[in-house]
Amino acid sequence: MTYPISLELTGRRVVVVGAGAVALRRARGLLDAGADVHVVAPDVAPEMERLPVTVTRRSYVEGDLAGAWLAQACTDDPAVNAAVVAEAEALRIPCVRADSAGEGSARTPAVARSGPVTIAVTAGDPVVSGQIGRAVSSLLDTGDLPVRPGRRSGVGSVALVGGGPGDPELITVRGRRLLAAADVIVTDRLGPRGLLGAFDAEVIDVGKTPYRHGTTQPEINEILVSRALAGQTVVRLKGGDPFVFGRGGEEVAACVAAGVPVQVVPGVTSAVAAPAAAGIPLTHRGVAADFTVVSAHLDERSASTVDWAALAAGSSTLVVLMAMGRLKQISETLIAHGRAAHTPAAVVQNATLPGQRSVVTTLACLAEDVAAAGLKPPAVVVIGEVVRLADDPGAQPPPLS
Repeated sequence: MTYPISLELTGRRVVVVGAGAVALRRARGLLDAGADVHVVAPDVAPEMERLPVTVTRRSYVEGDLAGAWLAQACTDDPAVNAAVVAEAEALRIPCVRADSAGEGSARTPAVARSGPVTIAVTAGDPVVSGQIGRAVSSLLDTGDLPVRPGRRSGVGSVALVGGGPGDPELITVRGRRLLAAADVIVTDRLGPRGLLGAFDAEVIDVGKTPYRHGTTQPEINEILVSRALAGQTVVRLKGGDPFVFGRGGEEVAACVAAGVPVQVVPGVTSAVAAPAAAGIPLTHRGVAADFTVVSAHLDERSASTVDWAALAAGSSTLVVLMAMGRLKQISETLIAHGRAAHTPAAVVQNATLPGQRSVVTTLACLAEDVAAAGLKPPAVVVIGEVVRLADDPGAQPPPLS
């Protein structure tokens, strides 16, 4: 049974006896740890010479370990390795023997890393050790092994994380990892709430519903800033992408103004995910070469800045968010500006979630058919010839005239 320990080797002398493949690998790891590496070997490969190490070109002799904090016996001669171990033992210097680990006084574990975390595993069998290290690293990377760092003094941080369109599995790996490390999660109504139970963090719900705002945007900004200034790691979890009608820019500006470190983690916006989940490609060769995303949501203090006349022209696919209360108005406006009444249109509700539902119709019948089907927000509206492909993804519609 060995005693696990981490050595601080920055600036300290470490002697590597040998210059083969194993010695090269050990030297690189020691340099990464900041060690002052000295290599003793009669023949040194070019790869070793290119490293910032001190090389002594000769065979090992007793006395080479003087002043060392750690020794590595990495030659292909068992007798030489045994002599290195013996000198290290006499000098009470930890020594790793590459050809026979049990003969040395120290062991080199399998090492894996996840962000600032280093995982070192010693399981007897180096292959098993490596597998365990990589498995733990992968779990940390994905957030499936939720670990929060200890409390730190000073200012914390804020991360705006796009949670994706709804399905918890569609959040990014980085977003999930940040959630696992969070002290506080400030979540939206449309964020992937199914994830929250997996993490040991305080959850603050600032969800809004259309026309019935609860927590105001200035209040949300204040929560983010005040918690971070108190030293906490804050994740602002949003549905979709933080910078697609998510007011993420305002939250970043508030953090920057307060001197709070802030980062943005993109997410899969529902503007793209909802059509895809319903089998509707936003672009398709010979049908649509571009698409436009707009918001139909207006409050009482703002007027629409959307150029509906421009959107009605051409063959561009139109994706409208927050439009469920204005379907009739949108359809009539587009038709009045020249978009054909028989233009295919679809609404996708709860995209990527088990309750996903879709209605495929025409622009003229959009409001009536959606009301008859009983679809409710959250939903995404798609208008354009590509909607025809929802019924048969393999179909080749006729060229546009």
